[in-house]
Amino acid sequence: MSTVPSVGRIHSWDLSTGVDGPGTRFVLFVSGCPLRCLYCANPDTWHMRDGRTATVDEVMAEIEKYRAFITTAGGGVTITGGEPLLQTAFTGEILRRCKRAGLHTALDTSGFLGARAGDELLADTDLVLLDIKSFDIRTYRRLTGGELGPTLNFATRLDRLGVRMWIRYVLVPGWTDHADAVEGLARFVAGLDSVDRVDVLPFHKLGAAKYEALGLPFPLSDTPAPAPESVERVREQFRAQGLVAY
Repeated sequence: MSTVPSVGRIHSWDLSTGVDGPGTRFVLFVSGCPLRCLYCANPDTWHMRDGRTATVDEVMAEIEKYRAFITTAGGGVTITGGEPLLQTAFTGEILRRCKRAGLHTALDTSGFLGARAGDELLADTDLVLLDIKSFDIRTYRRLTGGELGPTLNFATRLDRLGVRMWIRYVLVPGWTDHADAVEGLARFVAGLDSVDRVDVLPFHKLGAAKYEALGLPFPLSDTPAPAPESVERVREQFRAQGLVAY
């Protein structure tokens, strides 16, 4: 008896080096996200309808074309979005197939839907790129439209399971650069044994043209990029807690 192939909605794919996990990565952008981050660079991935239907077999066939290249460069496959955990069956099957094929796997997520990720999915995930958008509850809600608690719970669960993590923190002037909130996050992250590094990512407006194309206002159009000294100050706050920060 034949089985129906796992089907999902994807936006696109790309190759990247150094920013989506170790080495050169095949990066799959899936469609759909429950959050509406004010600084989001990919508003064209918010809705499931923004993508196209694809089967796991089709995705794996595309990945296979680049296997030699990404493995030679010490890389692997990263699933991002959108929010990959909005499509857990699809995401989980790709991670499983990649893992069985000997490819390093990474999941880029806000953690907001972390409760949807089963232990089997996480067992097939070598690395989670966990985007903690703010450590202040009110700021998190205003910045994303969601709640902070699920992300922190997911981080604690990943640590308990021994799943390696890179923490991502987008530094937005006037929003996520407050020293007290950064200090609280640094202390929280320092208590997680499975965190390998923290990436402090300066806010940018590279996605502004996408908002214009979609007929949407870019909420942070008047917000400047953080000053280099501000970025370094935040990195030093993480380093002061014994963390590796870039």
